[in-house]
Amino acid sequence: VQLQACGGGLVQAGGSLRLSCAASGRTFSSYVMAWFRQAPGQEREFVANIMWSGGSAYYADSVKGRFTISRDNAKNTVYLQMNSLKPEDTAVYYCAARYGTRSTRTYEYGYWGQGTQVTVSS
Repeated sequence: VQLQACGGGLVQAGGSLRLSCAASGRTFSSYVMAWFRQAPGQEREFVANIMWSGGSAYYADSVKGRFTISRDNAKNTVYLQMNSLKPEDTAVYYCAARYGTRSTRTYEYGYWGQGTQVTVSS
């Protein structure tokens, strides 16, 4: 399984970015796709997840109402639309995949992308 994340950058507070994660290497119909983030000096934390097969998304409280995770099955790509960005959203964002049920725990995801930097200036 290979995950390739991109779309990060520098944006002012209140702005928007869309991250993409292209997945390859297998059929993902039974996988959970997720986004995590890690700020300098902090642990990696859960942001959002979605079942590849469909169903509702799940979000961390800190991003609920501002971020939207979605997927495009035809393109094997998962997105994270980030609106109303805040300086505290600054982090390296990682996409991840796991087989089976949803999880917010970092250690339960076996596949990771390389990370993309998001910097929000005040």
